[in-house]
Amino acid sequence: MTSRASWIPYALIAPAVLFLAAFFIVPLVQTIWLSFSSEEGVGLANYARMAGDLNFSLAIRNTFLLTAIVVPLQVALALLMAVMLTKIERGRDLVLWVLTIPLGISDLAAGLAWLAILQNTGYLNSALYGLGLIPGPTGWLTQETPVALFIGIVLAELWRATAIVLVIVVAGIQLIPKEFAEAAEIFGARPWTRFRKITLPLLKPSLQSALILRTVLAFEVFAVVYALGGTNFPVLAGEAYTWQNINQNYGVAAAYAVLIMAISLAATALYLSILRVRPEQQP
Repeated sequence: MTSRASWIPYALIAPAVLFLAAFFIVPLVQTIWLSFSSEEGVGLANYARMAGDLNFSLAIRNTFLLTAIVVPLQVALALLMAVMLTKIERGRDLVLWVLTIPLGISDLAAGLAWLAILQNTGYLNSALYGLGLIPGPTGWLTQETPVALFIGIVLAELWRATAIVLVIVVAGIQLIPKEFAEAAEIFGARPWTRFRKITLPLLKPSLQSALILRTVLAFEVFAVVYALGGTNFPVLAGEAYTWQNINQNYGVAAAYAVLIMAISLAATALYLSILRVRPEQQP
Protein backbone atom coordinates (compact mmCIF):
# COMPACT_ATOMS: atom_id res chain seq x y z
CA MET A 1 0.00 0.00 0.00
CA THR A 2 2.84 2.37 0.85
CA SER A 3 4.71 1.74 -2.42
CA ARG A 4 1.54 2.37 -4.40
CA ALA A 5 0.82 5.61 -2.56
CA SER A 6 4.35 6.86 -3.23
CA TRP A 7 3.91 7.07 -7.02
CA ILE A 8 0.31 8.33 -7.08
CA PRO A 9 1.28 12.04 -6.69
CA TYR A 10 3.74 11.73 -9.59
CA ALA A 11 1.08 10.08 -11.75
CA LEU A 12 -1.35 12.89 -10.97
CA ILE A 13 1.03 15.67 -11.98
CA ALA A 14 2.43 13.79 -14.99
CA PRO A 15 -0.17 15.19 -17.49
CA ALA A 16 0.61 18.75 -16.38
CA VAL A 17 4.35 18.13 -16.66
CA LEU A 18 3.97 16.65 -20.15
CA PHE A 19 1.78 19.59 -21.19
CA LEU A 20 4.35 22.12 -19.96
CA ALA A 21 7.19 20.23 -21.61
CA ALA A 22 5.41 20.02 -24.96
CA PHE A 23 3.92 23.51 -25.15
CA PHE A 24 6.29 25.62 -23.04
CA ILE A 25 9.72 24.15 -22.36
CA VAL A 26 10.39 22.82 -25.86
CA PRO A 27 9.30 26.04 -27.66
CA LEU A 28 11.28 28.07 -25.10
CA VAL A 29 14.48 26.14 -25.79
CA GLN A 30 13.88 26.38 -29.54
CA THR A 31 13.35 30.15 -29.32
CA ILE A 32 16.52 30.67 -27.30
CA TRP A 33 18.50 28.55 -29.72
CA LEU A 34 16.99 30.38 -32.70
CA SER A 35 17.96 33.75 -31.18
CA PHE A 36 21.64 32.70 -31.18
CA SER A 37 21.55 31.10 -34.66
CA SER A 38 22.16 33.12 -37.81
CA GLU A 39 23.78 32.83 -41.22
CA GLU A 40 27.13 33.59 -39.58
CA GLY A 41 26.67 30.64 -37.23
CA VAL A 42 25.98 30.53 -33.51
CA GLY A 43 26.61 33.87 -31.84
CA LEU A 44 25.19 37.28 -30.96
CA ALA A 45 24.56 38.49 -34.51
CA ASN A 46 20.77 38.56 -34.03
CA TYR A 47 21.09 40.53 -30.80
CA ALA A 48 23.47 42.99 -32.48
CA ARG A 49 21.01 43.47 -35.31
CA MET A 50 18.19 43.91 -32.79
CA ALA A 51 20.17 46.56 -30.88
CA GLY A 52 20.88 48.33 -34.17
CA ASP A 53 17.22 48.44 -35.15
CA LEU A 54 15.98 52.01 -35.63
CA ASN A 55 12.95 51.36 -33.42
CA PHE A 56 14.79 49.40 -30.72
CA SER A 57 15.47 52.24 -28.26
CA LEU A 58 12.04 53.73 -28.91
CA ALA A 59 10.37 50.35 -28.31
CA ILE A 60 12.30 49.93 -25.05
CA ARG A 61 11.26 53.40 -23.89
CA ASN A 62 7.61 52.99 -24.86
CA THR A 63 7.30 49.55 -23.28
CA PHE A 64 8.83 50.60 -19.97
CA LEU A 65 6.91 53.88 -19.90
CA LEU A 66 3.63 52.13 -20.60
CA THR A 67 4.34 49.52 -17.92
CA ALA A 68 5.43 52.11 -15.36
CA ILE A 69 2.20 54.08 -15.78
CA VAL A 70 -0.40 51.40 -16.45
CA VAL A 71 0.51 48.85 -13.77
CA PRO A 72 0.43 51.24 -10.75
CA LEU A 73 -2.81 52.80 -12.01
CA GLN A 74 -4.38 49.37 -12.41
CA VAL A 75 -3.36 48.33 -8.89
CA ALA A 76 -4.70 51.60 -7.43
CA LEU A 77 -8.00 51.28 -9.31
CA ALA A 78 -8.34 47.62 -8.35
CA LEU A 79 -7.78 48.44 -4.67
CA LEU A 80 -10.35 51.25 -4.86
CA MET A 81 -12.94 49.03 -6.54
CA ALA A 82 -12.25 46.14 -4.16
CA VAL A 83 -12.75 48.37 -1.09
CA MET A 84 -15.92 49.72 -2.69
CA LEU A 85 -17.20 46.17 -3.15
CA THR A 86 -16.69 45.43 0.55
CA LYS A 87 -19.06 48.31 1.37
CA ILE A 88 -21.87 46.97 -0.81
CA GLU A 89 -24.42 44.93 1.12
CA ARG A 90 -26.67 43.76 -1.73
CA GLY A 91 -25.86 42.99 -5.32
CA ARG A 92 -22.12 42.66 -4.69
CA ASP A 93 -21.75 39.66 -7.00
CA LEU A 94 -23.61 41.50 -9.78
CA VAL A 95 -21.35 44.55 -9.46
CA LEU A 96 -18.25 42.34 -9.47
CA TRP A 97 -19.52 40.55 -12.57
CA VAL A 98 -20.05 43.86 -14.38
CA LEU A 99 -16.57 45.09 -13.42
CA THR A 100 -14.95 41.92 -14.72
CA ILE A 101 -16.72 41.87 -18.10
CA PRO A 102 -13.51 43.05 -19.90
CA LEU A 103 -11.89 39.74 -18.90
CA GLY A 104 -14.07 38.03 -21.50
CA ILE A 105 -12.85 40.31 -24.30
CA SER A 106 -9.70 39.56 -26.25
CA ASP A 107 -6.86 42.05 -26.47
CA LEU A 108 -7.48 42.74 -30.14
CA ALA A 109 -11.23 43.17 -29.65
CA ALA A 110 -10.58 45.64 -26.83
CA GLY A 111 -8.19 47.58 -29.07
CA LEU A 112 -10.73 47.68 -31.89
CA ALA A 113 -13.45 48.84 -29.49
CA TRP A 114 -11.30 51.77 -28.38
CA LEU A 115 -10.34 52.42 -31.99
CA ALA A 116 -14.04 52.91 -32.74
CA ILE A 117 -14.11 55.52 -29.97
CA LEU A 118 -10.90 57.41 -30.71
CA GLN A 119 -10.48 57.30 -34.49
CA ASN A 120 -11.19 60.33 -36.71
CA THR A 121 -14.80 59.34 -37.31
CA GLY A 122 -15.21 57.71 -33.90
CA TYR A 123 -17.69 58.29 -31.11
CA LEU A 124 -15.45 60.74 -29.23
CA ASN A 125 -15.07 63.06 -32.22
CA SER A 126 -18.78 62.81 -32.96
CA ALA A 127 -19.66 63.76 -29.39
CA LEU A 128 -17.18 66.65 -29.24
CA TYR A 129 -18.34 67.94 -32.63
CA GLY A 130 -21.97 67.69 -31.57
CA LEU A 131 -21.18 69.75 -28.47
CA GLY A 132 -19.39 72.33 -30.60
CA LEU A 133 -16.04 71.74 -28.91
CA ILE A 134 -14.14 70.90 -32.12
CA PRO A 135 -14.64 72.25 -35.66
CA GLY A 136 -14.30 68.86 -37.33
CA PRO A 137 -12.74 65.38 -37.13
CA THR A 138 -9.55 65.39 -35.07
CA GLY A 139 -6.85 62.75 -35.28
CA TRP A 140 -5.99 61.42 -31.84
CA LEU A 141 -4.05 58.33 -32.92
CA THR A 142 -1.56 59.72 -35.42
CA GLN A 143 2.20 60.11 -35.35
CA GLU A 144 1.69 63.87 -35.02
CA THR A 145 -0.21 63.41 -31.72
CA PRO A 146 2.03 61.05 -29.69
CA VAL A 147 0.70 62.21 -26.31
CA ALA A 148 -2.93 61.63 -27.30
CA LEU A 149 -1.99 58.25 -28.76
CA PHE A 150 -0.21 57.25 -25.56
CA ILE A 151 -3.15 58.37 -23.40
CA GLY A 152 -5.52 56.38 -25.61
CA ILE A 153 -3.41 53.23 -25.21
CA VAL A 154 -3.23 53.76 -21.44
CA LEU A 155 -7.03 54.15 -21.22
CA ALA A 156 -7.59 51.03 -23.32
CA GLU A 157 -5.19 49.00 -21.17
CA LEU A 158 -6.78 50.28 -17.95
CA TRP A 159 -10.23 49.29 -19.17
CA ARG A 160 -9.09 45.94 -20.52
CA ALA A 161 -6.83 44.55 -17.80
CA THR A 162 -7.68 46.19 -14.47
CA ALA A 163 -10.25 43.44 -13.92
CA ILE A 164 -7.46 40.85 -13.65
CA VAL A 165 -5.93 42.72 -10.72
CA LEU A 166 -9.39 43.29 -9.23
CA VAL A 167 -10.17 39.56 -9.12
CA ILE A 168 -6.88 38.81 -7.35
CA VAL A 169 -7.32 41.66 -4.85
CA VAL A 170 -10.93 40.72 -4.08
CA ALA A 171 -9.84 37.13 -3.44
CA GLY A 172 -7.11 38.42 -1.10
CA ILE A 173 -9.51 40.65 0.84
CA GLN A 174 -11.87 37.74 1.37
CA LEU A 175 -9.04 35.83 3.08
CA ILE A 176 -8.48 38.58 5.67
CA PRO A 177 -10.28 37.76 8.94
CA LYS A 178 -12.98 40.33 9.64
CA GLU A 179 -12.07 40.26 13.33
CA PHE A 180 -8.95 42.34 12.65
CA ALA A 181 -10.88 45.27 11.20
CA GLU A 182 -13.63 44.96 13.81
CA ALA A 183 -11.11 45.07 16.65
CA ALA A 184 -9.39 48.11 15.13
CA GLU A 185 -12.75 49.86 14.73
CA ILE A 186 -13.58 49.22 18.39
CA PHE A 187 -10.31 50.88 19.39
CA GLY A 188 -11.19 53.93 17.28
CA ALA A 189 -9.09 53.39 14.17
CA ARG A 190 -10.32 55.41 11.20
CA PRO A 191 -11.09 53.73 7.85
CA TRP A 192 -7.86 54.97 6.23
CA THR A 193 -5.84 53.74 9.23
CA ARG A 194 -7.53 50.33 9.10
CA PHE A 195 -6.80 50.08 5.38
CA ARG A 196 -3.17 51.17 5.74
CA LYS A 197 -2.32 49.18 8.88
CA ILE A 198 -4.43 46.05 8.41
CA THR A 199 -5.82 45.52 4.92
CA LEU A 200 -2.81 46.61 2.88
CA PRO A 201 -0.16 44.58 4.80
CA LEU A 202 -2.31 41.45 4.73
CA LEU A 203 -2.91 41.94 1.00
CA LYS A 204 0.82 41.74 0.26
CA PRO A 205 0.69 38.13 -1.08
CA SER A 206 -2.19 39.03 -3.42
CA LEU A 207 -0.53 42.27 -4.51
CA GLN A 208 2.68 40.37 -5.20
CA SER A 209 0.86 37.95 -7.50
CA ALA A 210 -1.10 40.74 -9.20
CA LEU A 211 1.99 42.87 -9.80
CA ILE A 212 3.97 39.97 -11.25
CA LEU A 213 1.14 38.93 -13.55
CA ARG A 214 0.30 42.42 -14.79
CA THR A 215 3.92 43.51 -15.23
CA VAL A 216 4.76 40.43 -17.29
CA LEU A 217 1.66 40.95 -19.44
CA ALA A 218 2.42 44.67 -19.77
CA PHE A 219 5.87 43.92 -21.17
CA GLU A 220 4.16 41.63 -23.71
CA VAL A 221 1.47 44.15 -24.74
CA PHE A 222 0.88 44.14 -28.47
CA ALA A 223 -2.69 43.75 -29.78
CA VAL A 224 -4.14 46.88 -28.15
CA VAL A 225 -1.14 48.97 -29.21
CA TYR A 226 -1.23 47.60 -32.76
CA ALA A 227 -4.98 48.20 -33.10
CA LEU A 228 -4.77 51.81 -31.90
CA GLY A 229 -1.38 53.00 -33.12
CA GLY A 230 -0.05 50.45 -35.56
CA THR A 231 3.63 51.23 -36.10
CA ASN A 232 3.25 54.77 -34.70
CA PHE A 233 3.90 53.47 -31.19
CA PRO A 234 6.65 50.82 -31.27
CA VAL A 235 6.79 48.30 -28.41
CA LEU A 236 9.00 45.26 -27.93
CA ALA A 237 6.35 42.68 -28.80
CA GLY A 238 5.36 44.72 -31.84
CA GLU A 239 8.94 44.78 -33.07
CA ALA A 240 9.15 41.00 -32.63
CA TYR A 241 6.00 40.69 -34.77
CA THR A 242 7.45 43.01 -37.42
CA TRP A 243 10.73 41.12 -37.69
CA GLN A 244 8.98 37.76 -37.92
CA ASN A 245 6.02 38.48 -40.21
CA ILE A 246 7.16 41.45 -42.28
CA ASN A 247 10.95 41.17 -42.39
CA GLN A 248 10.84 37.35 -42.28
CA ASN A 249 13.82 37.30 -39.92
CA TYR A 250 13.00 34.75 -37.25
CA GLY A 251 16.35 35.06 -35.50
CA VAL A 252 15.93 38.74 -34.64
CA ALA A 253 12.30 38.12 -33.69
CA ALA A 254 13.47 35.38 -31.33
CA ALA A 255 16.03 37.79 -29.88
CA TYR A 256 13.22 40.24 -29.10
CA ALA A 257 11.24 37.42 -27.48
CA VAL A 258 14.20 36.39 -25.31
CA LEU A 259 14.72 40.03 -24.31
CA ILE A 260 11.08 40.34 -23.23
CA MET A 261 11.43 37.12 -21.22
CA ALA A 262 14.62 38.36 -19.54
CA ILE A 263 12.99 41.66 -18.58
CA SER A 264 9.93 39.83 -17.23
CA LEU A 265 12.08 37.49 -15.15
CA ALA A 266 14.04 40.44 -13.75
CA ALA A 267 10.81 42.24 -12.82
CA THR A 268 9.47 39.06 -11.18
CA ALA A 269 12.66 38.66 -9.11
CA LEU A 270 12.43 42.32 -8.08
CA TYR A 271 8.83 41.95 -6.90
CA LEU A 272 9.65 38.74 -5.02
CA SER A 273 12.51 40.52 -3.29
CA ILE A 274 10.65 43.73 -2.42
CA LEU A 275 7.32 42.13 -1.49
CA ARG A 276 8.73 39.08 0.24
CA VAL A 277 6.01 37.49 2.34
CA ARG A 278 6.86 35.59 5.48
CA PRO A 279 4.62 32.68 6.53
CA GLU A 280 3.53 34.50 9.67
CA GLN A 281 2.41 37.51 7.61
CA GLN A 282 -0.06 35.52 5.54
CA PRO A 283 -3.72 35.78 6.59
